[in-house]
Amino acid sequence: MQTQPPAPAPTVRPKRKTSTLQRKETLSGFLFIGPMLIGVTVLTLIPILATFFLSLADWNFVAGLKDIKWVGLDNFNRLFQDEAFLKSLRNNALFLLAVPIYLAISMLLAILIDKHVYMKSYFKVAYFMPYISSIVAVAIVWQVLFHPSAGPVNQVLMSLGWDDPPKWIADPQYALVSLMMISIWISIGFNMIVYIAGLQSIPRDLYEAAEIDGAGTWAKFKSITFPQLSSTTFFLLITGIISTFKVFDLIAVLTKGGPLNSTSMIVWHLYDTAFVNLRIGYASSMAVVLFFCVLFITLLQWIGQKKWVNY
Repeated sequence: MQTQPPAPAPTVRPKRKTSTLQRKETLSGFLFIGPMLIGVTVLTLIPILATFFLSLADWNFVAGLKDIKWVGLDNFNRLFQDEAFLKSLRNNALFLLAVPIYLAISMLLAILIDKHVYMKSYFKVAYFMPYISSIVAVAIVWQVLFHPSAGPVNQVLMSLGWDDPPKWIADPQYALVSLMMISIWISIGFNMIVYIAGLQSIPRDLYEAAEIDGAGTWAKFKSITFPQLSSTTFFLLITGIISTFKVFDLIAVLTKGGPLNSTSMIVWHLYDTAFVNLRIGYASSMAVVLFFCVLFITLLQWIGQKKWVNY
């Protein structure tokens, strides 16, 4: 009986070369992402930590770091007794209503342009222009349109028989509504373009099958279009709500928070407190409240999207 020769021992590759290669790849990766990490750290992470840090202090940055006074949660206690801040918070809550309005208009326009309109490119550009235009220029145009006496809007209303039309941005009752109208007009174009992209990704087979079954326009929208666009709507809803908490430029150009604080929102009130009144600690506590408001609304939407968003 012949014995089989022993199998050759497996060759063992040196671990040193493998570990050296892994270290080189890791170092290369860090070198590639290094500039971004430095930028994010310096411009985002450190300011966020500094904001939480300063929200517990009373500080005027002109006086220097030596004059920081620690007050603990006193800033937050005063904040929720500050009528100006509470007014800004309510205005922000009302401004949120603009988001579902321009989402609905954008979806309607996207469906019409995608299916029933010729010269689609022209309408896409026309509706998208306000979004990419300078906010300052847009605000000045609307300031002229909303002029209480000589503005084209009120001139048209008076020609139709309205003797005493609203004074729009000069009237505390209509100033916030006027800003919402401008924001809706600006935002429609971007949301419409995103909705058109979502519509073009829906398989046409679904509509053909629905037509064979005798489904009408409303049935196809309710059962196909809206569910297929739910993920797009969810994305636009989150980004839209976050953007409403960052409204600043329209207020800075048109109203400066007035009249009678009717258009003052958290970011504007924060700016006024920090850089006009130089109360950095108090303004930082507003920023912390704003951070948690946005975080809470985003988490609430993220939990609720499981019931209506289809992927």
